[in-house]
Amino acid sequence: APGYLNFLEDIHMSETFICALCGREHPIESRTVFDGKALCPTCLEEHTCVCDRCGDRIWASNSHSDGSTTVCNDCFDRHYDTCAGCGRILPYDDLHYFSDDDPDGYCAECYQRHQEERGGVQSYYYKPDPIFYGSGPRFLGVELEIDDGGESDRNANDLMRTGNRDYDHIYIKHDGSLDDGLEIVTHPMSLDYHRTQMPWREIVDHAKALHYTSHKAGTCGLHVHVNRSSLGRTCRQQDDTIARILFFVENHWNELLRFSRRTPAQMDRWAARYGRKDDPKSVLDCAKRSGKGRYTCVNLDNDDTIEFRMFRGTLKYNTLIATLQLVDQICNVAFLLSDEAMQDLTWSLFVSGLSEEDAPELIQYLKEQRLYVSDPVEASEEV
Repeated sequence: APGYLNFLEDIHMSETFICALCGREHPIESRTVFDGKALCPTCLEEHTCVCDRCGDRIWASNSHSDGSTTVCNDCFDRHYDTCAGCGRILPYDDLHYFSDDDPDGYCAECYQRHQEERGGVQSYYYKPDPIFYGSGPRFLGVELEIDDGGESDRNANDLMRTGNRDYDHIYIKHDGSLDDGLEIVTHPMSLDYHRTQMPWREIVDHAKALHYTSHKAGTCGLHVHVNRSSLGRTCRQQDDTIARILFFVENHWNELLRFSRRTPAQMDRWAARYGRKDDPKSVLDCAKRSGKGRYTCVNLDNDDTIEFRMFRGTLKYNTLIATLQLVDQICNVAFLLSDEAMQDLTWSLFVSGLSEEDAPELIQYLKEQRLYVSDPVEASEEV
């Protein structure tokens, strides 16, 4: 009978629905109602999405997506932008800009690539993959600050042409502690490479010709990084060597202050001491608990290096090389001596063990600073 057939049809229709987008009939249990419309699973997947930030479901046409990040228009406008290089969607805090008024932000990878293509002064956060020069196991990386000649891409490129005439030895970065200058950063090099193959003499002469100063500026430091792997095979051995380095620095603070050419106030600000203790392990324990961060005489915050920060900047070639030789010699005695022998090591014994053949620049500088066992010599002017 017609009434019975209508009854059966009503039961059948109650178990299915018509998708508002594709117009096809689907089982009722697969229905999702979104924005007042009944959608099948396929149309829900193709035409809607969930914002990764707020979690709301939205129409795909009202979203921003790069294939891995999807956000609604409101969250995008409030918290995100796209990398001008690769188009990735990133939070504002993860974007890098070449200047304060630059509208284009970049992800870290694109920013570094564009920096390298542009040359000139890199950002403070620029850190290319290290290139190692010379024979290890010890490598020294130098950060030399120069001031008063301008934070100029042209000057930076001039200096890099001098330093990188044969290989990619240096790059140049912005440093907020300088008034109007640059930071010259080297890739890691052995001490012998610094002395014999790195064109340091030409670099410092070129910097002076561009009217930069370093020692005279009063704002500049000379920082030396040493790879931790050269201080011991295991983390325990490295810690033991570092403890003896810190003990040497604290035990001979007055001599190193004179060597550094910094004032006590400059040391307190940029290279604060940890405090003198009775034995090496106590100094290291104090350093690890200090919470002083990187502005310490020997900065331990880096995973792969320790950083000697005590020294005032210089554009005098002999002083620069002497500083590297001192750092290397401190690491040598800390690596070779026991804790007890390090505690017995006087400054006179330390400098008397230097070789005129291996460290002529260091011996010359120690004589100039009245820190050597023999007669002092007259020093030429620092720059």
